[in-house]
Amino acid sequence: MTRCRVAIRLSLLCVLGIGALYATPAEKKPSPAAAATKAPGASAVDPKSFVIGAEDVLLIRVWRDAEVSGQVVVRPDGKITLQLLGDIEAAGLTPEALTQVIYDGINSKVKQVDRSEVTVTVQQVNSRKYFIQGEIYRPGAYPLLVPTTVLEAIGNAGGFKEFANEKKILIIQKSGTQLHFNYKDVIHGKKLETNIQLQPGDQIIVP
Repeated sequence: MTRCRVAIRLSLLCVLGIGALYATPAEKKPSPAAAATKAPGASAVDPKSFVIGAEDVLLIRVWRDAEVSGQVVVRPDGKITLQLLGDIEAAGLTPEALTQVIYDGINSKVKQVDRSEVTVTVQQVNSRKYFIQGEIYRPGAYPLLVPTTVLEAIGNAGGFKEFANEKKILIIQKSGTQLHFNYKDVIHGKKLETNIQLQPGDQIIVP
C-alpha cells in the first residue's frame, strides 16, 4: 500500500514538472511611461521655441483644477477658450509663454497657484505641415517640427516607387511659387540650391 502511494506521488510530481516546463509566462503589462511613449499623435516640441498656430492640439493642466484643465484646439482665429478664463490668444506664443499667460490669468481672476502647477503641452502639431504626394511610398501630410529639406522629406516618405520620375519633381510653395527639383542632380552634387528647406504649407509632387 505504501509503495502504491509513493508511486502515485511520483507520478503527480512528474506531471506538475512537465506542466511547468510548457507553461507560457504571463505577459507583462507595459509601464505607464512606455504607454505614454507610444501614444499616437503626441509630438515632441521645444516648449521654449515652438510657436503655436491654428489647429494645434494643446493639453492644459492646472494641478487640482479640473475646470481649467483639459484638451483644447487652437481655433482659426488663434484663440483658445478655457473655463473661468474665457478666450486667450494662443497662436504666436510658445508653450512656455502661454503657460505664463494662463498662470497670470488664474492668479488674477480665480486663486493663487504655484507656477509649477500650470503646464501647457503640445499634443499634436497641425499648424506646421508639408505635403508630399505622387509616386512615393508614404504620401501624406508631415509635421514640420525641425528644419527639413526636400531630400529629407523624400526620405521621410519612404523614397520613390518603381516608376517615379526622379528628375521632374515639383515643389509648390504656399506662396504659389513653383520650383523644379531633379533628385538625380542633387544627389550627385549638382543644383544643390534647389534642395530648399521646406516651409509650412509646401507641397512636393513626385510624378
